[in-house]
Amino acid sequence: MALPSLASPPPARNELGSENAAASPQRGFVARAFARIKAIVTEKSDSRLAQLVAGKVFLVRVASAGLALMSQVLLARWMGSFEFGIYIYAWTWVLMIGALSDLGLSSAARRFIPEYTEFKSYDRLRGFLSGARWLSVAIATTIGAAGVIGVWLLSPHLDGYAVVPLYLACAVIPIYGLVQTQAGIAQSYDWPNLALMPFFIWRQLAITALMGAAYLFGAPTGAVIAMAITTIATWAIALGQMVVLNRRLKDKVAPGPKSYESRIWLATSVPIFIVEGFYLLLTYVDILALEHYRSPDEVAVYYAGARLLSIVAFVYFAIAGATTHKFTEYHISGDGKRLASFFAETIKWTFWPSLAVCAIILAFGKPLLALFGGDFASGYAVMFILSAGMLARAAVGPAERLLNMLGERKQCAVIYAGAFSINLAACVVLIPRIGIDGAAFATSTALIFESICLYLVAKRRLGFHVFIMGGGKASGEL
Repeated sequence: MALPSLASPPPARNELGSENAAASPQRGFVARAFARIKAIVTEKSDSRLAQLVAGKVFLVRVASAGLALMSQVLLARWMGSFEFGIYIYAWTWVLMIGALSDLGLSSAARRFIPEYTEFKSYDRLRGFLSGARWLSVAIATTIGAAGVIGVWLLSPHLDGYAVVPLYLACAVIPIYGLVQTQAGIAQSYDWPNLALMPFFIWRQLAITALMGAAYLFGAPTGAVIAMAITTIATWAIALGQMVVLNRRLKDKVAPGPKSYESRIWLATSVPIFIVEGFYLLLTYVDILALEHYRSPDEVAVYYAGARLLSIVAFVYFAIAGATTHKFTEYHISGDGKRLASFFAETIKWTFWPSLAVCAIILAFGKPLLALFGGDFASGYAVMFILSAGMLARAAVGPAERLLNMLGERKQCAVIYAGAFSINLAACVVLIPRIGIDGAAFATSTALIFESICLYLVAKRRLGFHVFIMGGGKASGEL
């Protein structure tokens, strides 16, 4: 029998070698994948932290939207459509006025906290952390008191059933200012859960639970009771948030003297307030114009389509909330290259997830609209039209936050005032002619105008190219 040659390996060894050779690329791929996942999880950079914070903010906002929908369905069933309508009317006024009741101090927190921390001005930092909150309460209380006077003067012209809920709505405003400012402080320290969950999650759960208890035990569940429960829940949640925030701040800022710069704070916050005010008008003008020119049925269809697509905006607000204070931090430290690089990343984080969310919503748009009723299918075209404006805004990232934090607040105010004017004028022209599609075209046109102007101002004033294609590259020194 011939012996096998030593130069030729046995067949079994050849097969094993072939298997190893085939498995080697697979093992390499798996190893690289695990290494990549481990690198992502363990990365401690500012970019990674901002992504995590933005993800948390987005999840809270989405959870809040789902919870709000469930809560509104239950309240409507427990209260009946008439009382529920009164409650929504009063609460809408709280949302509109309350969002501006801090006079922009919540946004200013993301400017002053990084600045005072960078310069180690701890007396001014301590002064802002306490003084800004009480200043916002004082401003909001003044607004709430003015609201009480306004309701009293207008009560002869108001429906009697709306007067008491409106008075209770005014009682929510003072604490709303505190909620806003505390949220700004918490986000400046990358505490998104503390910033958002008390108002968006715990408050809604408390209101729903208390109204459910009233319904189960046979107590009244009218608009007055609902607004009273809402007032109590909002105050309780805000004060609880304050206790937790104060405990966390003790670990960040040592006790010591406080320096208050109220005039400087307001000089910064008021232009931001003007920008936010015009943004709020830009948000509501299409609905208000539709209510004036078209039937309630058409308003309902438009509202359903717009609300479904508003989930896309959650991405934008999540990124903006998680990154704004970093713009100030890099600017104050003089790190223009890092700021440019970081903002380029925020544009990508804003646009691509917005595009993905938008595509998903549009793909399932008709079934989602069908949840509202069989007559809502005409809102599908509205969703496509509005998506153009929303993606235009996402394509420049949180550019207005960058401009605000870097001292270009007046330019932002002018841009938003112009966008609001365009939206209003286009609504007046288009809605009577083409209905809800006209409102959608008007809003998208205004958003596209806003995005183009933000791009031009950022490039000319700051040297930034704020666009998804090549976004964030600095063309000059800051």
